[in-house]
Amino acid sequence: MNQASTSPRGIQAIAPERRLGGSMHTALVRRRKAAERRFRAYGAGALILSLGFLVLLFTNIIGTGASAFRQAYVRLDVDFAAAELSPDGRRDPETLAAANYPGLVKAAVRAMFPEVTSRGEQRDLQELVSSGAAFQLRDQVLADPSVIGTRASVWVPASALLDGLLKGSYDRSAPEAERRINDRQIAWADRLAADHRLELRFNRILFTNGDSREPEQAGILGAVMGSLFTMLVTLALSFPIGVAAAIYLEEFAPRNRWTDLIEVNINNLAAVPSIVYGLLGLAVFINFLGLPRSAPLVGGLVLTLMTLPVIIIASRAALTSVPPSIREAALGMGASRMQTVLHHVLPLAMPGMLTGAIIGMARALGETAPLLMIGMVAFIVDVPSGLSSPSTALPVQIYLWADSPERAFIEKTSAGIMVLLAFLIAMNAVAIFVRRRFERRW
Repeated sequence: MNQASTSPRGIQAIAPERRLGGSMHTALVRRRKAAERRFRAYGAGALILSLGFLVLLFTNIIGTGASAFRQAYVRLDVDFAAAELSPDGRRDPETLAAANYPGLVKAAVRAMFPEVTSRGEQRDLQELVSSGAAFQLRDQVLADPSVIGTRASVWVPASALLDGLLKGSYDRSAPEAERRINDRQIAWADRLAADHRLELRFNRILFTNGDSREPEQAGILGAVMGSLFTMLVTLALSFPIGVAAAIYLEEFAPRNRWTDLIEVNINNLAAVPSIVYGLLGLAVFINFLGLPRSAPLVGGLVLTLMTLPVIIIASRAALTSVPPSIREAALGMGASRMQTVLHHVLPLAMPGMLTGAIIGMARALGETAPLLMIGMVAFIVDVPSGLSSPSTALPVQIYLWADSPERAFIEKTSAGIMVLLAFLIAMNAVAIFVRRRFERRW
């Protein structure tokens, strides 16, 4: 056997097999490397495709909503006649508040175009100025009654019709029947622009007003305040309850069938659709407990139920990441179980808990479905002043504007999305900062 294996004939017989095995190994290596390159190409392609869709989404939102941050204003020469504003001469606030300010606006507009005499043309002419101009004049007179009896130039907001024309929303070359603004109104707008009575300014109304049926008067302040009150209730309830539940389940609860059942239910609740929480809030908080509809208090309670599982899971993960040696060292020094958790484990786990809470709050801020179920979809003009005031939230406000048939609300919808995304990005940035600033690596 040994001689046969070492004979030249044996060597010649074995060498082709070795060469064949080596070539097969090389082919397998080439195939594995080719598969790895294809996998990397697929991953890079998926990433590029995702980034492309994201860029397309942001480009569409910003391109549509950027114009909402500017508003057209018209300069009027208003005659604050004392006979119109305070006939009795006393100038008390009640009389001044009830004066005929729309009449002042109409008189100022007619004075700029004295040749317009027919009723139809005058109606078209008045459509160039927002109905909110009268409220602006009222606020000006109430703030400074000394303007009564004088004539002053005042910049007032233009109507959505004129605002859209100035921003290029209407095609001037299109037939008159295919656009809302007619040829006479376009000619009047050109005349206002030639007289330097028309310009685009920063739209402060968007940030200082509540909702309105008129697009040029609609703002997000009411929705932002409603979201703020709702988030305060959610944070005040969900964070302490979630952290306490996580501490008990992770540090003190016995390992038995009941705690296992609770843990499974918490994980399941984190995946429940948000509209189910809205139905629960409608049944319990409104129908059973009789709490007010469309109030931040109820919205905060509903979002608390939705956010609790997320905070509990994140807090338990943060507690688990603390090394057992910390607990053993504290117990070895004579600390009680409670002192070990509160003085040593909890401070080390707090950054992870805060990160989970911020992410859960960011998710709650963008929720719409549960708030729709508890009535926060109502048309609210006034800015809410408390937890029980009727209000809406920023995502619901975006939903309402998106459902409006007015063309000018399209840019308002995109602007609201931009503001909401800014809040969400800020909250996620805070979560990343907290995690990187206070995270301890073991």
